Amino acid sequence: MTTSLRIVPANEASWDDLQAIFGSRGAAARCWCQRFKLSPGESFGAVPAEDRAWRLRQQTACGDPASATTSGLVAYVDDVPAGWCAVEPRSAYDGLVRVFKVPWVGRDEDRADPSVWAVTCVFVRAGHRREGLSHELVSAAVPFARDRGARALEGYPIIPTGAIAEELHVGTVAGFEAAGFAVVSRPTPRRVVMRVGFG
Repeated sequence: MTTSLRIVPANEASWDDLQAIFGSRGAAARCWCQRFKLSPGESFGAVPAEDRAWRLRQQTACGDPASATTSGLVAYVDDVPAGWCAVEPRSAYDGLVRVFKVPWVGRDEDRADPSVWAVTCVFVRAGHRREGLSHELVSAAVPFARDRGARALEGYPIIPTGAIAEELHVGTVAGFEAAGFAVVSRPTPRRVVMRVGFG
């Protein structure tokens, strides 16, 4: 049976569709892609899941195709909402820039540079996994970032040690390689920093 794949900026998707992807259980429904979005002084446990969901709705501008900004991509398989990719300027991820140390090991660059973008989450809804959809989302993130002025796009995949699906919410090394990313560094035995440049 032939399937059709469509990937759109999140502001061209409805909030109901994005909620369907994140679901009501599991890591995605707890995080709502806010791990790197918390402000200084905020703790993950102190911000209820419904507040994190509300923040994501504001960040994506879901349902507002006229919005000048949005923070990700939504994938549809046969018009069914199936996947999500968080991609925007790296500087928008305050926790990534300020707290998360791994991407910066052995690197000396301006962390606040808005021309470097980042893919921080690639999540595929149950029922659509192991079909290559996460690879398609990472590939779609490349022109999405480039066309919005990025000079480079980064990703931070983890090499999994077992069948822990939550680890793969950051994408896979193979998925980033297929999209043209190259390894920048291996700051830990399992974490890989990958990057593709434009121009």
